[in-house]
Amino acid sequence: MHQPTYSVIIPVYNRPQEVDELLESLTHQTQRDFEVIIVEDGSSIRCDEIVDRYRPNLSIQYFYKSNTGPGPTRNFGYAHASGKYLVVFDSDCIIPPAYFEAVTRALTEQQWDAWGGPDRAHQNFTLVQRAMGYTMASVLTTGGIRGGKKHVGWFQPRSFNMGISRKVYETTQGFRFDRFAEDIEFSIRMKKAGFNVGLIQDAFVYHKRRTNFSQFYKQVYNFGRGRALVGKVYPEEIKLTHWFPTVFVAGTCLLFILPFINISLAAVAWGGWIVYLAAIFLHSVIQNKNLAVGILSVPAAVLQLWGYGVGFFAERVKSTSKNKT
Repeated sequence: MHQPTYSVIIPVYNRPQEVDELLESLTHQTQRDFEVIIVEDGSSIRCDEIVDRYRPNLSIQYFYKSNTGPGPTRNFGYAHASGKYLVVFDSDCIIPPAYFEAVTRALTEQQWDAWGGPDRAHQNFTLVQRAMGYTMASVLTTGGIRGGKKHVGWFQPRSFNMGISRKVYETTQGFRFDRFAEDIEFSIRMKKAGFNVGLIQDAFVYHKRRTNFSQFYKQVYNFGRGRALVGKVYPEEIKLTHWFPTVFVAGTCLLFILPFINISLAAVAWGGWIVYLAAIFLHSVIQNKNLAVGILSVPAAVLQLWGYGVGFFAERVKSTSKNKT
């Protein structure tokens, strides 16, 4: 029996339309030596009928299981995979045609044991989705370290676009956290085990993230919580940069207090805040070549920093309180 080079594992929870778009994109891959494993994580709105439509064009397996969260669900997919490399995508991703071609080339050149790739905005994404995508990757917020750019330190693949060798899976047994920063914790263990982990710039995906600002805020709030949870297990992995969103929240609150304390200082602080948001607007317009996306990037950035900062701080306080008791 032929062993595919890649096994694509896709955890799904109540998102049949997204699965349809993702599977459609996989039918256009220039390199087709892969199988697809869909793992339905206790969904009430299943995607099995959609999966059946793609069986003539893709080597595909479908599993339904009780809800356990994305980490254990990916592990379930790993356990049923036969490929030499195991790739996980989020269900809200669209995969460009040359993805596996780019990965194969990089693996040949770099001999990575595990990898991650960037995310980009698809031309069919809404203006809000493009704005949220910008803030998640922008160096002016907390971006640039989520699979978008090379940066100081070591690269940590994210689970929306992550691949590992079978040896990595056999050694680590996959994800330990059920949700919230499960990919960060996994990346840390890969590094500690001595695996060669890298960023493949050309192996990007189109990542939709959420569809509105309310969903986006909830998502980034959980990102902040997740980073704090990682800090409980690996205290050395919490850096000063991870406190930046919380500092932003505190500074924003201070803006409304300063006028009652010192008018001159308040004017300077408000001026700095406006300059910062203006920089985000201009940078987004230049990158996206769209004025509306630039405008929407301002509230998206504020929500991202506020949500992450509040989530991070709340989880740190919660952990500290538990330790004292």
